[in-house]
Amino acid sequence: AIEEKTQRAGEMSVKLTTLKNDLDETQTQLEEDTGYSAELSKNCQTKAKEYDQVKATRAEELLAIADTIKVLNSDDALELFKKTLPGPSSLLQVGSKRALQAKALEVLEGTAKAHKSPALDLIVMALRGKKGGFEKVTKLIDDMVKNLKREQTDDDAKKAFCGDEIDQTEDKQKELKNKIHGIDTHIEEDENDIESTTGEIKTLREGIKDLDKSVAEATAQRKAEHAAYVETAAQNNAALELLEFAKNRLNKVYHPEQYKEESLVQIRSHVQTRDEPEAFGAQKKQNGGGVIGMLDKLRNDLKLEMNEDKLEESDAQGDYEKLMADSAAKRATDSKALTEKEGAVADATADLTESKAHRKEVMTESQETDRYMSNLHATCDWLQENFDTRKQARTEEIESLEKAKAVLAGADFSLAQKA
Repeated sequence: AIEEKTQRAGEMSVKLTTLKNDLDETQTQLEEDTGYSAELSKNCQTKAKEYDQVKATRAEELLAIADTIKVLNSDDALELFKKTLPGPSSLLQVGSKRALQAKALEVLEGTAKAHKSPALDLIVMALRGKKGGFEKVTKLIDDMVKNLKREQTDDDAKKAFCGDEIDQTEDKQKELKNKIHGIDTHIEEDENDIESTTGEIKTLREGIKDLDKSVAEATAQRKAEHAAYVETAAQNNAALELLEFAKNRLNKVYHPEQYKEESLVQIRSHVQTRDEPEAFGAQKKQNGGGVIGMLDKLRNDLKLEMNEDKLEESDAQGDYEKLMADSAAKRATDSKALTEKEGAVADATADLTESKAHRKEVMTESQETDRYMSNLHATCDWLQENFDTRKQARTEEIESLEKAKAVLAGADFSLAQKA
């Protein structure tokens, strides 16, 4: 299991390096996109200036139209039309009103040539016509008013859209940046956890290895000590049996009542006993107390030494068993901790990989949101800055056109009454 997790940790390290390379590439792409955004902003400023020029041109055109209508609908012009035109059908027949027509055309043609306005060109053509009434001019005015109102409606909708969309996009930008910061913090925590836990795993492995080595050395030492004890005990038992045999042999002579028959398992004496020659006659037996007492002392000393050896062996065995129990418990604890920490490293590594993938997704979304915001500003900033001016200009234009239409209608009606 350790080898598999070690291999997995290596694979995760490779993957981590790959993800870092992806991050570098993404940051490079972000720099390029930022440069593109700056260039786009510059182009938008140029377009805005061009639009200002177009707007100014349109204003001049509308002013020229208003002046023309004003000239055509003046009291002098109406009075002249009443005197010179025989009926309503000849309103655009300008044979006898060349001076008034020339003045109106001068205003419109100058503006039309300066700004190349198709709408003004159509009005000029209508005024030059020699047949029909004001219907065509009136139709052009209606179309222009309709277009202006539609443009204002579009601007109103676009202004509302821009305001809401910019606010929502700004909120989204802040949310994404906060999210990236949170992910970066989480990634840093995971990397620190992996690094520290990997160090702890290394320490635990070394500790378990040293513990196993200590247990092996203690076991070898205990075996050697026990073998020495067994050998010494066997020798001491043999010596004890030999002393017992010697005492028993002396008892046969000095204390026959304490004498015991020798068994086959006892150590046999190599000393052969013989009866004394009868020629010397009977001799008085000694009690043998000195020799037997010496043997008893040796036996007691040997037994005492054997008891001490036994106690030492028992203590050594107890210490060894306690050491083995403690070592086994520690090894079990360390092994459990090692397994848990390896699992923690695996989980943290998986979480780190997931966090980096998530960061890449959020980073991509953030870059797309930034580009979208740049496009919004490129589209909306000029409109928001000039909205009131454009609205006022359109309002004045519509009022002028509707007034002109009313004047034309009145002129046409008056001519009809004249007929």
